[in-house]
Amino acid sequence: MSDVERFRRLYDEQLRTEAETPSQIDVVRLGPLRLVTFAGGRGFVTYRDLTGAGQIDVLIAQALEHYRSDPRIRSVRWKARAHDHAPGLAEALIQNGFVAGAAESIMVGEAAALAVGEPTPGVSVRRVVTEDDVRAMSAMSDEAFGDEPSDEMADALLRRLALNDGMQLWVAEAEGRMVGAGRLEPVPDSDFAGFWGGSVLKEWRGRGIYRALTRARARAALELGRTLIHSDSTEHSRPILERSGLLKVSSATAYVWER
Repeated sequence: MSDVERFRRLYDEQLRTEAETPSQIDVVRLGPLRLVTFAGGRGFVTYRDLTGAGQIDVLIAQALEHYRSDPRIRSVRWKARAHDHAPGLAEALIQNGFVAGAAESIMVGEAAALAVGEPTPGVSVRRVVTEDDVRAMSAMSDEAFGDEPSDEMADALLRRLALNDGMQLWVAEAEGRMVGAGRLEPVPDSDFAGFWGGSVLKEWRGRGIYRALTRARARAALELGRTLIHSDSTEHSRPILERSGLLKVSSATAYVWER
């Protein structure tokens, strides 16, 4: 078994259950699907395997009806993986009103490979826990991603911190301001921690900021006993993780339905 095959198997076995939805407020089973509800009116559909699930289009329609019947739900995200055997899935999702986002690389590898290296000159990295810092981090990330300023993500992160479920928030600072950020999500009862929400201000890209955040989070993961890292990476971050030894094991595409 190659490293890619081994990592993909561990990804499927350890991460494609409740591990994907640590902050859920409700979950309903529909055949192989887990229909998850998050705070803020967000639905999320996850599953481990659709083999033998029957008619995919019928399953999608039933899942969507579940969310349509709940007036709290404003949007639903269905995360599809390229290595799944699910003929007709993409077409059926689009026919039911979902819109495909950009595919991202599923990266998996050893945390120890990411934890090495020297500090980035002129850049400090620290963990944030206070409300002021979390809101400043969220505003910086909105700017980095080109999004309109919003309190929604900051509110969600503060709710997560209040749960004390292991999530860590990290920021990089230079010249007296926040210039990058990212989350660390240790997965309970697994070998994994996840890297999420990595962002760097446009004018600070290419200076080692993302690498510094990666190194700090990998070291924190090892301290928590997590030996493997997983991340859904854009084409901006994938090369950095590859240079550190992570491997692309598949790709993921999010299909989003909005009321």
